[in-house]
Amino acid sequence: MNTIVAISTAPGVGGIGIIRMSGENSFEILNKFFKPKNKSSEIEGYRIKYGNIIDKNGEIIDEVLVSYFKAPKSYTTENMCEINSHGGTVIINKILEICLENGAILAEPGEFTKKAFLNGRIDLVQAEAVADIINSKTDKEAKISVEQLDGGLSNYIKEIRKDILSIMADIEASIDYPEYDIEEISNKKILLFLDKIDKKLEKLENSFYNGKILREGLSTVILGRPNAGKSSLLNLILNEERAIITDIEGTTRDTIEEFISINGIPLKIIDTAGIRESNDEIEKIGVKKSIEKAEKSDIIICIFDVSRELNEEDYKILNLAKNKNSIIILNKIDLENKINYEKIKEINKPIIKMSVKNGEGLGDLYNKISEIFNFNEIANNGELIVSNNRHKFLIKNARKNIDICRRTIAENMPVDIISSGIKEILEDLGKITGESVTEDIINEIFSKFCLGK
Repeated sequence: MNTIVAISTAPGVGGIGIIRMSGENSFEILNKFFKPKNKSSEIEGYRIKYGNIIDKNGEIIDEVLVSYFKAPKSYTTENMCEINSHGGTVIINKILEICLENGAILAEPGEFTKKAFLNGRIDLVQAEAVADIINSKTDKEAKISVEQLDGGLSNYIKEIRKDILSIMADIEASIDYPEYDIEEISNKKILLFLDKIDKKLEKLENSFYNGKILREGLSTVILGRPNAGKSSLLNLILNEERAIITDIEGTTRDTIEEFISINGIPLKIIDTAGIRESNDEIEKIGVKKSIEKAEKSDIIICIFDVSRELNEEDYKILNLAKNKNSIIILNKIDLENKINYEKIKEINKPIIKMSVKNGEGLGDLYNKISEIFNFNEIANNGELIVSNNRHKFLIKNARKNIDICRRTIAENMPVDIISSGIKEILEDLGKITGESVTEDIINEIFSKFCLGK
């Protein structure tokens, strides 16, 4: 197998840069250009050596520390080393170039983790968890990913597969050896078994909504008339001048999307074009997009200017909000109040009084979002959460195959046909952990990883 190499630290200037190498010939390649201060030739795993990287002319390139990991006790289960150099684009790339000149090849995205999977150190769920940890945007998302890396979801799926294999063995025995005194597996027993498996998978499937939110953030649309304070609210939440603010109505023509964590809750917050009738074709497209975003959102923050009376656009906004998770913001409370509270109260949604200009009421908004989604409970209840679309699809497919098996039994089909359906369930679950996954899917998953991991 080839010896691969890649830069594992992020591009740019930093105190330390790490070049990672893995493969049977890692140490042999390293010895061509690394001159340790300690002349001992013995290589021990989990040890660090101090020395210099030299080029082909014998000139010192950098002073480094090299970590050694001997097979099979390494991330990839192969011989591995990590060169810890000074940070900076020039030095790190020069050392990478020297590695390549001496026989290593450049790693593909995620190839180190792919080796760990192919060599059996981790399964596919754990491999995907590595990427999720790297891409985590909040503490809670990172916690879920770490639990999956630790094998929580994998073990749950493997236990279900173990149960399926057990009943399949009983079914196959009754089919293959009818002459022996083997207890026949009744349809009733198989149905009870399928119900048990289905409940476990249903629990995982139902967890996906929370997992999706932790991974992608709550789609949070700020909706209101022009100049109600939508863009000002976005800037206040982000603590930066992200959106242009003027007294001219219709400044925001398109949606502006940003990701932020509020009280540990990930929000994909979307500022939208002001809802109003307009003859401007571009603005009309923006308003249409605003309504579409609101209809698909997890939560709508409806903002109203209390210094202006409600009009037809405001009633449209209230109508959009009444059947969704919504929070009503009454903005500009520092100005004279002209708004009709009774009409707003009719949709029975939480109301927050704010002065976005002065930052007043922002804490109340954050607390209300936390109260609605109760993310502390999601993070602390200890239950498994599925956050990966691929896993959700396969769990859903396994449950469809359970329904097919039930129908097969109801139609009094032969037991070998039922057995074939149960194998499909096993196959779906095996694709989650990687036990029955194709090479194309493996390549697709690891192509999304970053270089050096």
